[in-house]
Amino acid sequence: MADKLWTKNVQMTAEIEKFTVGRDREMDLYLAPYDVLGSMAHITMLETINLLTKEELQLLLQELKAIYAQCRRGEFVIEEGVEDVHSQVELMLTRKLGDIGKKIHSGRSRNDQVLVDLKLFIRDQIKDLAALVKNLFDELIQQSNRYKDVLMPGYTHLQVAMPSSFGLWFGAYAESLVDDMQYLLAAWKITNRNPLGSAAGYGSSFPLNRQLTTDLLGFDSMDYNVVYAQMGRGKTERNVAFSMASIAGTLAKLAFDACMFNSQNFSFVKLPPDCTTGSSIMPHKKNPDVFELTRAKCNKIQSLPVTVTMIMNNLPVGYFRDLQIIKEVFLPAFDDLKDCLQMAAYIINKMTVNEHILDNPIYDPMFSVEEVNRLAANGMPFRDAYKKVGLDIEAGNFTPNKNIHHTHEGSIGNLCNDKIQALMDQTLTAFHFDKMEQAINKLTLP
Repeated sequence: MADKLWTKNVQMTAEIEKFTVGRDREMDLYLAPYDVLGSMAHITMLETINLLTKEELQLLLQELKAIYAQCRRGEFVIEEGVEDVHSQVELMLTRKLGDIGKKIHSGRSRNDQVLVDLKLFIRDQIKDLAALVKNLFDELIQQSNRYKDVLMPGYTHLQVAMPSSFGLWFGAYAESLVDDMQYLLAAWKITNRNPLGSAAGYGSSFPLNRQLTTDLLGFDSMDYNVVYAQMGRGKTERNVAFSMASIAGTLAKLAFDACMFNSQNFSFVKLPPDCTTGSSIMPHKKNPDVFELTRAKCNKIQSLPVTVTMIMNNLPVGYFRDLQIIKEVFLPAFDDLKDCLQMAAYIINKMTVNEHILDNPIYDPMFSVEEVNRLAANGMPFRDAYKKVGLDIEAGNFTPNKNIHHTHEGSIGNLCNDKIQALMDQTLTAFHFDKMEQAINKLTLP
């Protein structure tokens, strides 16, 4: 059993170690490259306050860059008996550089190490999510424009209600993603603040230069109050989880619609054949498994904010080991959401629509409001027009006029997709991912 960073004279039993470490080694592999980045910024700062010499800094940076490359290749491992990623990195440095490797922890705690690791990890994940959301958005806008003139029934209470269109249907989910992107931007702004230098939550007697590490890591600003920086553990994950749940909510609803509209009872859309599966007993079946799994995964992600809240709820100020468990539900959730976004974009791109839905007379009543409005526009009081059309339908005398003409903003004849596109572009621009990328590239250059 390897010595822990905190070991003094007493060794814990194997059972206690297994219980307290839990899945931390597995979860910390998500954080490994970010732990190295945080260490690189931290030791660069330590040299400026004379806690490292220039020579020591160069030796440490050289080794950390090698470890970072190892992480990016997927070759980094946390050895058996090593408690966490922080311990593994320090162990690797000490093996190579001796006592110099032991100096990197000056002025920090594993508390602010994991805080900065999480924030750096989340930043990268948000960048990936933003790109995938935009990709799905583009597919939806493309299909909305392609099928803007194809009418379909709109529903309320799952009853045929009024005319809609595939332009509206696809476009509605595109605009929903714009709001989701706004939520993601808020999560980004909360995340993109530097907690490094808060140590165990009460700062350090060393004259740390926190602005320097903030700049080196490309953060917008720092979490200034060191106690609040520690209080941000869990809160950051919860807020990010809410933004993920918002995206997942849009995907889950889209998946439900697609499954329903693909069924024989509707036959509004056809999913690509390679995205359906068969039955072991019914040779005719083409099951929309991809969207069903998307719906389930996204419903699970929508529970994530509540799970994080229940783990961190009612904890007083300061660090508690409870927070470790958040990693187990939070870190893997990004992969699930990214997979769902990729699958949804792929299917939407290949989805085709039924352009002859309205040939079926069961949808004729959805034009009743159009007739009421026509009569009202010609001078008949609205209530009288409503009653007349209702009685005509009951008597079987209603003949729909399917040549409808809607002109107001956001309606069948005026989708405003250009406005929706502009909103998405404006939101994306506000992330300023380039600042983060430039800082990290500069820090990791050979």
